[in-house]
Amino acid sequence: MGLDFNDETFRNDFTFKNSPRAIRRFPFPFDRDDYMYSVNMEPHVPGRPGSVFEHMFDVDEHYVAEMRDRAQVLADDPLRCQSLPHMTLAGWDLLELIMESKARDYPQWFELHKNGNHWHWINRPLQIEQKFTFLDETTLPCGPMEYITRQAQGDFTLQDQRDDNLWIEAGMVTTQADWSLDFDIGMSFHEWHAPVPKAHQMGVFDRALKFLLKLQHGAPVRRFNWTMTVDPLLDTSPENYHIWGPTKTTLTRENIGHRQHLRVELQTLHRLPRSNAIAFPIRCYLIKFEELVTVPKWARRLHRVVRDIDPELATYKGFIRNRELMVEYLSQFDDGAPTSAGWWPDA
Repeated sequence: MGLDFNDETFRNDFTFKNSPRAIRRFPFPFDRDDYMYSVNMEPHVPGRPGSVFEHMFDVDEHYVAEMRDRAQVLADDPLRCQSLPHMTLAGWDLLELIMESKARDYPQWFELHKNGNHWHWINRPLQIEQKFTFLDETTLPCGPMEYITRQAQGDFTLQDQRDDNLWIEAGMVTTQADWSLDFDIGMSFHEWHAPVPKAHQMGVFDRALKFLLKLQHGAPVRRFNWTMTVDPLLDTSPENYHIWGPTKTTLTRENIGHRQHLRVELQTLHRLPRSNAIAFPIRCYLIKFEELVTVPKWARRLHRVVRDIDPELATYKGFIRNRELMVEYLSQFDDGAPTSAGWWPDA
């Protein structure tokens, strides 16, 4: 795959933007004109060539810039990466999964050579080369989970399974949508999902937990989640609410197209082989409204979703204050035509 990595920023001057190719492969999360919270799981199998589903872990034009931003977040707040002592084996499982997947799917950028437990990892975009002994933490510059997730887009949590429940007990979380690893670590599945409205009354999380407890190694699953973000800020954490929270008051008719972003999470879940833990990668994609509306189908559909969404969900997703402004802007691109099923631009 021929691809140039963007030299861009997700803070201060916000030079982030999507190329035309990135716009067309954006994982638009709505397959219909309305929205209600649901489990919406499907097998995480290879998708159409060029899509974000083509490979196990998507590497795109924002890779280098996102890894640079992650390093900055960690320098400012090391607690964004935590792992309880009993989760080290799960960290090695995750390292193996990511290294093997990237070396297989992107051989032009990543290489992994194995001689028994003696491994040699090469990451060309980040100019990293590391020889280490698998399962020997002293041969890496940091723990295995931290080492590999400093080189992988998106956030990652590791859930230990015990007592018929899942417990979030390790993670690398620097691109989250208003939740805190430092607050959630040690919580059970229902505890960390407690803030989500409507879903508990509908039994969504009871069904999701039953499903995940039966997740098998080699059969990962995926789902979408979404919210809204003013400016292309990856780090919308509670710890930094004083930075990004007030920006919601600065949107106008004149700047909403450029500054308002749809934020989509491609969430995948993988059973890990040695630890029996579950890895939960959460890959964040951003697209500004003025980019999104270049796909007419998406513009029509997003207008209808935002216009008709339950106010409680709009509040939970953080855009109730600017909902009417969004509806006004998007309505310009909704001609009332029917919108076909699916989210692909050409569907």
